[in-house]
Amino acid sequence: MTAAPSTARPVQPSVVIVGAGTLCVLAFLCLEYGWRMPTLLGLGALLGLVLYHAAFGFTAAYRRLIVDRDPTAVRAQVVMLGVATLLFAPTLAGGQGIGIEVSGAKAPLGIQVAVGAFLFGLGMQLGNGCGSGTLFTLGGGSTRMIITLIFFCVGSFWGSLDMLWWNNTPRLDAIVLGEQLGWGYGAGLQLILLAGAWWILGRSHTPDTPSRPFRLTVLLKGNWPFLWGAVALAVLSWTSLLIAGHTWSITWAFSLWGAKAAQFFGWSADGIWFWTGGYQAHALKHSILEDTVSVMDLGIVFGALIASGLAGRFAPTTRLPWRTLAAAVIGGLLMGYGARIAFGCNIGAFFSGVASTSLHGWLWIATALAGTWIGIHLRPWFGLPKS
Repeated sequence: MTAAPSTARPVQPSVVIVGAGTLCVLAFLCLEYGWRMPTLLGLGALLGLVLYHAAFGFTAAYRRLIVDRDPTAVRAQVVMLGVATLLFAPTLAGGQGIGIEVSGAKAPLGIQVAVGAFLFGLGMQLGNGCGSGTLFTLGGGSTRMIITLIFFCVGSFWGSLDMLWWNNTPRLDAIVLGEQLGWGYGAGLQLILLAGAWWILGRSHTPDTPSRPFRLTVLLKGNWPFLWGAVALAVLSWTSLLIAGHTWSITWAFSLWGAKAAQFFGWSADGIWFWTGGYQAHALKHSILEDTVSVMDLGIVFGALIASGLAGRFAPTTRLPWRTLAAAVIGGLLMGYGARIAFGCNIGAFFSGVASTSLHGWLWIATALAGTWIGIHLRPWFGLPKS
């Protein structure tokens, strides 16, 4: 996602009212499931506002790094990971949030993570958005993202049907630095690695960008510096850990929404390994407003809608060339399937995994970058700019 132009535009009150009104209705409905759900909805809305105002997408950030050798946005991601690591480590060491036990994002190191992340990296360049990017650009008025999200859900549901097969592929047990070395040493080692990555990225050529003077209106109307977004997202994701008991996640909800849609058309979960026990079976039988990830995802969409109205930039279009639609379909399917088998997307697997000091997060980004490189070179075939 490219940063929004700095030209001031008038606030769109109707857009802000629709976004805020919808959030209020959803919050009222969520009250049935306790205080945590409306709180997480509001937290999701803040995430959506930050993502939109900072244009904090992963897809364009990697494209700028690879094509233009501009590491600015990726260095901001490294800062985000560093701040999150500092916040997560003592919380995960204590094991307690706000009246709830907490757990980090960890997953096995195996073929399924590598393949899934590769597919996701390829798909996000065609779909033109990552997990979080799909949601906040949808809320910001991108009609193209409606197609991407639909097929993201289809691909994620498809991946859930194949999870038993992927779980039987070669793998190592999860390796979490904080658990293996102690949280102080584990977090310290990771911070050294992140500092090294930040320094190496800084040696890349960075195009000259004019500095922007601080104005209070920037807080509400957007065009935030990437570093503002990085710190805000780290703090909000840590708050999610404290309240929800788990790290920030995006794409589990897409699997759930896809499965619920399939049920509507007559599909049965009977005999499907992924859906026949525990958390997944419970979520499938209950409202999405009882699911923490779904509620936060909805918050992101409507928070971004409010942000776009405040910025005066909500301007959906119905003019979508067929090649662009084809890329959205293919990209959505690849991202959905890849995220499901890799235990998450750029947020649930990469960001939350690394912030939890789980090595699967590092494996995820390494293989996702390989898929990203191929996806960038495929973009012109679909009428999408390479940079």
